[in-house]
Amino acid sequence: MILKKDNLRLGLIVGVIAPLFGMMIYYFWKFYPTFSIGEFLRVLMVQKTLITALISFSLFANAVVFTFYVNTRRDRTAKGIFIITCIYAVCAFILKMFLR
Repeated sequence: MILKKDNLRLGLIVGVIAPLFGMMIYYFWKFYPTFSIGEFLRVLMVQKTLITALISFSLFANAVVFTFYVNTRRDRTAKGIFIITCIYAVCAFILKMFLR
């Protein structure tokens, strides 16, 4: 199975995909079925305070997969997830600062 491999590229891919799942979980938990995904994105642009919650769910999703790979001693994959998490966090911080 591909998820059992231990390489940096897999970690980078998982690190990009996991936050998307976190975002979808947040959408389904808070906004579905009241808003469509397009409406949800428009609400995010209007209510900047929701961005913090969305970022938290996204980074939490990465923390879960990162912890899984660290605990199973797949350190190269965990390193890739960590790199993407750091990039994601810096971008989220910059986005939050400019959207005030």
